Amino acid sequence: MTIVRLAGLISLLVLAGLRAFTAQAIATDEASHAFDMALPGYQYRFPADHGAHERFRTEWWYYTGQLTAADGRRFGFELTFFRRGMPPDQVHTLPSTWSIQQLYLAHFALTDLDAGRFYFADKVSREGLGKAGAETGRLRVWVDRWSLVMDDRTTHHQLQAATDAFAINLDALQEKPPVLHGQNGISRKGTAPGQSSHYYSLTRLATGGQIRVGTETFAVTGLSWMDHEFGSADLGQDVVGWDWFSLQLSDSTELMWYSLRRADGSSDPVSSGTLVLADGHAQPLDAHDLTIEPLAYWTSPRSKGRYPQQWRLRAPAIGIDLTVESLLADQELDTARSTRVTYWEGAVSASGQARGMPVKGRGYVEMTGYAERFTPKL
Repeated sequence: MTIVRLAGLISLLVLAGLRAFTAQAIATDEASHAFDMALPGYQYRFPADHGAHERFRTEWWYYTGQLTAADGRRFGFELTFFRRGMPPDQVHTLPSTWSIQQLYLAHFALTDLDAGRFYFADKVSREGLGKAGAETGRLRVWVDRWSLVMDDRTTHHQLQAATDAFAINLDALQEKPPVLHGQNGISRKGTAPGQSSHYYSLTRLATGGQIRVGTETFAVTGLSWMDHEFGSADLGQDVVGWDWFSLQLSDSTELMWYSLRRADGSSDPVSSGTLVLADGHAQPLDAHDLTIEPLAYWTSPRSKGRYPQQWRLRAPAIGIDLTVESLLADQELDTARSTRVTYWEGAVSASGQARGMPVKGRGYVEMTGYAERFTPKL
């Protein structure tokens, strides 16, 4: 299978850049049954659970962060790796080393905030002959020469990716333990049984290393965020897109929130989030706990998607009232080489009140379904 055909197949199999599972099916219900569903009772075991979970059909490892050079120049980055399992009855070439049992792809983006420039690239590959892969029992994922590796002894994460135009070589150290999202380790993505994922985050990673833009290389430091999610189910039929927020606040707390948008513009009741306290304890948030009000918009000159650029986030029960703003309007990715999805993923700032005290913050927002409507079935 050529890379072109493989990219086309992945566009049918995976709607990427997500925080919510999209087991698109080219798959039949029978094919999905070849994989485990995300159900209550799963027991996380770290650091082993940082590795791959091939019993589940779809999985991704996702890093974002904001970093600053010694001269004050500011950057944001995204590096995401995806794995998609093929149902056994669709694998007909075993035991060939070119047999496609797992598909891998990656998205890489860099925001040069002070220069007002956004760069992105994407890759797709297969596990045959070591072109791509993800180990089980430990965190090591790669697509060609893009990679992430974790040293289990030191909890250091190494992130490497490079193109002719931009590159990162970063080292990130966990400052808080993994945070499980949802109830009892289950993050709901719909109301049907199994319509969920296993989802956790490392919400505060002290990060340093090098960023290259063109021929210039910058030593940088800052904070990153890591998401890891795996499962096998579809989203609800009425979901047309979603908004995902990850915020790191100056009081050493973090906030994750995802809102699944319905066709009528309302938020699906399974939308949820997590407040992570300074000591690492997590407080689950349900759909009624937080409201998001878009305040300003930007229209992409390429896709014509109209994306929010400023939001007010309010959670009265926990004393949160924040204004979140994009730091650069054009942070839109068109992943034509891999998942063929256009979405917005960008660096943001936050300011406001948290539990009666003024706070500032930084983070990332992802928005899908604005350039084109997301449909959970083909």
